Amino acid sequence: MNHYETVFILNPVLSVDQVKEAVEKYETFITSNGGEIVAKEDWGLKKFAYAIQNKKSGFYYLLDFKIDGSAIIPFEVEFRRDQRVMRYLTVKLDKHAEAWAEKRRDRLTIKA
Repeated sequence: MNHYETVFILNPVLSVDQVKEAVEKYETFITSNGGEIVAKEDWGLKKFAYAIQNKKSGFYYLLDFKIDGSAIIPFEVEFRRDQRVMRYLTVKLDKHAEAWAEKRRDRLTIKA
């Protein structure tokens, strides 16, 4: 299994319940395809540097997970089909990025 991180931006007109529903959809997709969610972070509503789809802000969310590489293409197809998702980016982590992500998670848990 490979280690991935996906950051996606949801439309700012969504309610809190709709945002949770969208995030749960992708978490369920990962776990139902034999993946494991390592961490998830809600970065909240952030302002964009430039307008995307005539919107000036969006809800950012990060999923850190391990899954077989063959499941990534169907995973990204789900993002393309979902009208709530404005942008997404999936990155495969190497051993150095995994170590950095772990340090970042540790730093966040200390602050919280």
